[in-house]
Amino acid sequence: MKKASKFEKTAARCWNILNEGRPFTPVFVIGVFLLFSLESLGTAEFWPAFLISLATVLPLLAIYFCYDFPLHLRKFLWFPFAAVLLLYNAPSLSLLLFALGLYFFFTVIFWGTIYYHLRIGTTLWNFTRFWKLVLKNSDSTSGNAQEQIPKFLTVLALLQGNFQHVQTGEGVLWTTTLLFTLAVWAYSKGIHHQLFNWKPEEIATYTQDEAPKKAIADRVIMVVIDGCRKDRLAEANTPFIDWLRENGTEYTEMETVYPARTVVCFSSMYTGTYPREHGITSNMVYKLGIRCESIFDSLRKVGKLGRLLGVAHLVDSFGGDVDTYTAVVKNDVVDSMIIKRAKEIMTEKNPDLFIVQLISTDQTGHSRGALYPEYREKIEEADAHVADFYHWLKAEGYMENTAFIVAADHGQSDGIGGHGHLDEGERFVPFILHGPMIRQGVKVAEKHSLVSVAPTMAYLLGAPYPNKSRGPVLMEAIRNEVEHRHEEKVHRCDPSA
Repeated sequence: MKKASKFEKTAARCWNILNEGRPFTPVFVIGVFLLFSLESLGTAEFWPAFLISLATVLPLLAIYFCYDFPLHLRKFLWFPFAAVLLLYNAPSLSLLLFALGLYFFFTVIFWGTIYYHLRIGTTLWNFTRFWKLVLKNSDSTSGNAQEQIPKFLTVLALLQGNFQHVQTGEGVLWTTTLLFTLAVWAYSKGIHHQLFNWKPEEIATYTQDEAPKKAIADRVIMVVIDGCRKDRLAEANTPFIDWLRENGTEYTEMETVYPARTVVCFSSMYTGTYPREHGITSNMVYKLGIRCESIFDSLRKVGKLGRLLGVAHLVDSFGGDVDTYTAVVKNDVVDSMIIKRAKEIMTEKNPDLFIVQLISTDQTGHSRGALYPEYREKIEEADAHVADFYHWLKAEGYMENTAFIVAADHGQSDGIGGHGHLDEGERFVPFILHGPMIRQGVKVAEKHSLVSVAPTMAYLLGAPYPNKSRGPVLMEAIRNEVEHRHEEKVHRCDPSA
């Protein structure tokens, strides 16, 4: 499988400007207004009026950049829109319809159909389903119609209102604009303070568990089934993952982090801390690299090697610790190609920690929806790929004293497989550990967080915890020394072992 090229890495970063909701709003508003005013762009009076009017909406764009309006908070976005219509004799109906038309062209035709067809081979008829998914979507991307539409309509109304006043010689309604913007800021701040109360509770202290005197595992291998919903996994026919559950430890209330975006979740899993501390707050990474140590740094301190096989934008967090693969591959074959590349890396580099990201389940959720049969089928295919990888590792002698983990970074909600705002289906994720040092047949029902991944890996491999690690080690899964010695004795005495 080809590595992600420099072009693909750059293209992925550029795409996130349009994909992530926060940067999309200002880019879309400015683009729509300029396209709507195309006939006037060459006139001498247009640009001064436009630039002055644009300056009046920048504070409002900053407010909407800072404040997401997740889930049921989205309905509150219509009140500022109603207010701006009362304050200004704008926008024109033609501007509203033009903006809405461009928005649905971008999300449904360009993104949901052309983009997915060219990148992963989705049918050119995907728009027949994708328009419904956009309307139901609840994540923090530009495809969240219920959040994006009132935001860009409000900003466009303010922009055109002031633009018209400047063009007619009346000048900007500075007082009205200032009071309106301050009111939106206070309104947004108040709503989030009073009603935005479902973020996962953070762990206040750094990892307290005493590290073992020596490694208790020779190797840790983790397969992340990106975007795998826990409830949909339970519905699927997954014989190998079921076997791992029965012969290992399952955490039934493993919680992801907020916002539940892929680069954010991976950064939290492998640093042991939260976005405010590691610095990755969305898939749109403005400053490359995490701001604290990762599990890869911890392993280097004890002369061990960790590798992550993943998509291009994970380089934004972990840099040279990532072996990338191209994501411009048909979705029906991408996971099998990833597993093939994973086997090559094991043979070539023999890492002590190896993390493999499977992406077909996530891509199917985003392109076809997480509540449809295709998504469940991709989970079943992922189960077969994990089984193939595990049995290959065992046959090649890599599983002798190895901890094997299967998990997801986040789930997916209704709509276009949304994740980020922690809607139903995305907050709690599958998480299973297996290996000779792992307890068998245990189900842990107490709530845990994915920030425990890095310290648990460090504990197993005899490495120091990353310097900002907050998660506790998943001790419920790890055999104590007496249990481990007893298991070894049984294994030696059992002729069938």
